[in-house]
Amino acid sequence: MLSFSTVRTVLAKPFMPPVFFFSGVGYDTITLTRIDRLQDNLLLLIYLLLLGVLIVLTGRLGIEPAPDREQLATLSPFARWMLRVRPYYPMAVQFLLGGLFSAYTIFYSRSATLTGTAIFFALLVLLLVGNEFLRDRLSSLRLLVSLYALVCFAFFTFFLPVMTGLMNAAIFLVGAGLSAAVTFRVVQLIYRNNPDRSKREAVGVTAPAFALIGLLVGFYFLNWIPPVPLSLKFGGIYHEVKKTGDRFELSFEKQWYQAWKRSDDTFPANEPIYCFTAVFAPVDLNTTVYHHWYFRPNDGKPFTHADRIPIKINGGREGGYRAYTFKQRLDPGDWRVDVETEDGRIVGRVSVRVEEQGGIQPSLRTVLY
Repeated sequence: MLSFSTVRTVLAKPFMPPVFFFSGVGYDTITLTRIDRLQDNLLLLIYLLLLGVLIVLTGRLGIEPAPDREQLATLSPFARWMLRVRPYYPMAVQFLLGGLFSAYTIFYSRSATLTGTAIFFALLVLLLVGNEFLRDRLSSLRLLVSLYALVCFAFFTFFLPVMTGLMNAAIFLVGAGLSAAVTFRVVQLIYRNNPDRSKREAVGVTAPAFALIGLLVGFYFLNWIPPVPLSLKFGGIYHEVKKTGDRFELSFEKQWYQAWKRSDDTFPANEPIYCFTAVFAPVDLNTTVYHHWYFRPNDGKPFTHADRIPIKINGGREGGYRAYTFKQRLDPGDWRVDVETEDGRIVGRVSVRVEEQGGIQPSLRTVLY
């Protein structure tokens, strides 16, 4: 059996942080399948709880004087062990933060698009990578509490819609409030037995975390937060969409050499056009999404609103709730369909170029979805 000193020597090796980093990301990528999976959410809750406990211990040990020999003798074996492993708290905090940011990056990547929502997703990626270089700074209580506020916020943003089956601004604000309450409670526990320092230092520790939560609430109303737990599983443009039994028949132009092609990227201007999408939503979450059609005549013009069509979706299907909208004889130019939530956040986007093609009859292929 490995001794404690041997384990400590191995953990101190410079190559160990990258090993833990890539192993954790790989493990999360394989195991985190559905955002509404109970086991995954329970694991994240355990991570949040353990991280909160470690932050409280780090804070309390940082503001209280070290016990002398007489005081150590009165402590329980568990308390003495906790003091002994104190130098490894930053490593444990780093591991828990890495696990949380890795999970959030995977979940949010399924809902983020190359629009304003990419800002919040980029922040998660930055913190996921930056966490590997934060070990020496994780003794800073202000930084720890702010990061804890962020991981709580990211969790409640998707956890409450999954649990309640509701997805709106009120549920989001409840999640933000819970994040602030949990963060405030952690700070309270740190300064509970230090009334002389609590008012001055607790405010300095809590203020950046609350400011961060306020900033993220602003991100939401700017539509910069990805619309988790919704995600676009599939989307495309087609000549015809028909439902046969439990499957949809999707017809599109495809040449023999275009093995990768699954939908139309150009479309004749004189034919009806269908936009088919499959949007994943958790079990029991019933909401409305929109196919928001936009048009621009050429690259030099901005996209303008053309139509916004509501679609009621029911959650639970692994491949996503399938639906389509169609338009008649679009003008030549660039068209796109943004799949949006009721508050305007973009779940996904489908684009197509409409062109005049004369009387040429396209060669169509049909796939089932």
